[in-house]
Amino acid sequence: MIRQLGSFLAAAAFATLPALAAHAGDAAAGKAKYDMFCATCHGPAGMGDGPAAPPDPKPRDFSKAEFKYDADKDGKPGGEGDLALIIKNGAAAYGGSPLMVGWGAALSDADVQNVIAYVHSLKK
Repeated sequence: MIRQLGSFLAAAAFATLPALAAHAGDAAAGKAKYDMFCATCHGPAGMGDGPAAPPDPKPRDFSKAEFKYDADKDGKPGGEGDLALIIKNGAAAYGGSPLMVGWGAALSDADVQNVIAYVHSLKK
């Protein structure tokens, strides 16, 4: 009985691995969406120096990975949940700049995860 339970739990754990991996974003696919929606302000290398970047407040520099907002209220700013909410809803919804608009209507959930993966790849 215990052996069967152990086998069942192991099988259940392995069955969820592909589903968990499917939630991870694809940074290469995220770069295409980032270039389209984000680079104008955040810059091609994510340093907050895009051609339309306002001087004050300067857009977030993703190369430093200094994320400010805890949009999902889990006590840890800059997590994937925070970034997803900010990308979808804009920064103003969480106390940030009203210039950072939300892209939730233009990006699918997979697109958002891909952009997050790309943003994380910009950390130096």
